[in-house]
Amino acid sequence: MHYDLIIRNGICVLPWGEARTDIGVRGGRIASLSVSMADEADEVIDAAGLHVLPGLIDPHVHLRDPGNAAVESIPTGTRAAALGGVTTVFDMPNTAPSITDGDMLRWKQEYASRESWVDFAMYVGATRGNTPRLGEYEQFDGVCAVKVFAGSSTGDLMIEDDEGIRQVLEHGHRRVAFHSEDEYRLQARRKLLTEGMSYESHPFWRDEECAFLGTRRIVGLARRARRPVHILHTSTAEELDWLAGHRDIATVEVLVNHLTQVAPDCYETLGALAVMNPPIRDRRHYEASWEAVRSGMVDTIGSDHAPHSLEAKAKPWPATPAGLTGVQTLVPVMLDHVNAGRLSLGRMVDLMAAGPARVYGLQAKGRIAMGYDADFTLVDMAAKRRITNDWIATPAGWTPFDGMAVTGWPMATIVRGQAVMREDTILGAPVGRLACFAP
Repeated sequence: MHYDLIIRNGICVLPWGEARTDIGVRGGRIASLSVSMADEADEVIDAAGLHVLPGLIDPHVHLRDPGNAAVESIPTGTRAAALGGVTTVFDMPNTAPSITDGDMLRWKQEYASRESWVDFAMYVGATRGNTPRLGEYEQFDGVCAVKVFAGSSTGDLMIEDDEGIRQVLEHGHRRVAFHSEDEYRLQARRKLLTEGMSYESHPFWRDEECAFLGTRRIVGLARRARRPVHILHTSTAEELDWLAGHRDIATVEVLVNHLTQVAPDCYETLGALAVMNPPIRDRRHYEASWEAVRSGMVDTIGSDHAPHSLEAKAKPWPATPAGLTGVQTLVPVMLDHVNAGRLSLGRMVDLMAAGPARVYGLQAKGRIAMGYDADFTLVDMAAKRRITNDWIATPAGWTPFDGMAVTGWPMATIVRGQAVMREDTILGAPVGRLACFAP
C-alpha cells in the first residue's frame, strides 16, 4: 500500500489508550492505523522515542488581526502556534475593527485561508446591533462560536445586561462562549483604585465575586433560554464548585496561567507581565483549578494568547493593558505539568484535542482515528528545555514564562498530513484552512 505520509515507531495516543502503531496518511486524512513494514510513502517520519498526539488545539487566542502587526498578526501568531505544537487555533473577535458582521467574517476567511500556518477558526463577536443576525453569522465557514464580552471590553463588544444577554441567547442554537466577569461590579470597584497601586492589586479589583456573579447570571439566563454556554477562563474555586451542578447547560475552560502561576508571587516577580483578565489568583484558586482538572469538571484548556508590546505593558497599574502571550508556550508548559504528575498525558489530550472538538462541534479533528484529519503533535516527553524570550515568534517578543525550565517539548507539528514544524524549524509555506463545525 502507498501513502502520502507514514509516521513510524511512535507511541500513539489513541482515543482508547496508548499503542505503538504506524499511521498512514492519504489526502490529508488518516487512512490506516496499522501500516505494515512493506507499505511505502512519499514521506516517512521516524517517531522513535516520541509520542504521537492528535493535533493539539488552542481554542482561545487573540491574534490582533486586523490591528497592529507590530504586536501580532495571523501570519505571526499561527507561526508561533506551529512552533509550539498547536495545529488549530480559535481566534477572538476583539480586533480593530471587530469581527462582528458578514463583511469582516468574509475578509478574515480569505486572509486566514491564505496566511495561516495552522488550521484556523474564528469567533464572531456579539453586539447590540448584530444580535438579530447571530444565527446567520454562526453558520459562516470557520466560525467556532459567538463570543460575548459581558465584562472587560470596549466599544460595541460589550453586552453586560441581562436583557442584552437574553437576546443573544435567543438568536442561533450553537454554544455561546462568554467572558463572564460582572461589568457592574467591575465599575463599582474601579472607584477604589488609584494610579500607581501595585500590580498585585489586580485580583483585588477583579475579585472572586466579580467572576462568580457573572457566571451565575449567565448560566441562569442560559438555562431559561435552553441555550448551551461555555464559560471561558474560569478562575475561581467558587465558580468551579457551583458549575458542577450545571453541567447540562455549561461547559468550562481553564487557562494554563491559572494552572501554573500563583498570586501574589507572580506579581512580585513579573509585575505587569502577570496582568491578565481574569486575574491570576492565590493558591486556593490554583488548587481548585487543578482539582477541577482531575475531577473532569474542566472541558478545555487554552492560552488566552493576547499580546501587547513591552512599551504598553510598562505603564503603571491600572493603566497597563491586560493580556499575555501564550500560544507558543501552551504545549511545553502543559507537558511539564504531565511530567510533574499533575495530570496524565491522556487527560491533557482530552483537554486540548478531544475537549475543544466536543464543546464546539469541531468536525474530523481532536482524535487519532480513521478518516479524521491527519493533524498530529509529536512530542518528546523526556526533552529538557528552557523557555526563553528569544524563542518567541510573536512580534511583541516576550513570554511570562521566560526562563522556565520544562520537561517535554513539541518536536513536530503536522497539519492535515503536512509537516509545518520539525525540531523548532518552520517548514514550507502556510497550509492552514478554515476548520469545519457542525451546523
